[in-house]
Amino acid sequence: MTAVFKTYSALVYAMAIVAGATLLWLMISVIGSVMMRNLGMQPAAWLFTSAEYGILYMTMLGAPWLVREKGHVHIELVTAALPEQARRLVSRLVAVACVLVCVILAWKGVELFLKNIARGDFDTRAYYYPRWLLTITFPLSFGIMAIEFSRFVFGDDLMHSGEAGIHE
Repeated sequence: MTAVFKTYSALVYAMAIVAGATLLWLMISVIGSVMMRNLGMQPAAWLFTSAEYGILYMTMLGAPWLVREKGHVHIELVTAALPEQARRLVSRLVAVACVLVCVILAWKGVELFLKNIARGDFDTRAYYYPRWLLTITFPLSFGIMAIEFSRFVFGDDLMHSGEAGIHE
């Protein structure tokens, strides 16, 4: 079972690394586009398209790692004011709601992915890009986020620390 956990953890970190590399590409492509425009040149259309795809990939592939690291934005004003037992209950209920939302979105993502495969859909902008390569990120990312949020439902760790304010 340890090999499964290590492989799963490696997948989460690999997705985060790809998301980080995509962020780097977005920075390079925006700077390149701006420089080209300032020099009177027209940037290639594929540059814009790759940036648009990059925003989707970066967001979807980085989100599970953010859940793992408790990096998503949430406000602890209410949980900080609650007694320990109530805070634990509220935190777990919020995590259950997150799991349910992620499972529903993963399910819908699978349906969309399968529909794109069955119809042979392509995204046609600067180049033909199989749409399933975009929509595969939905079930993958939301499925893994459901697993990560369920760690806060069943594990010892809670999503909410009970401390209001900025603690970094």
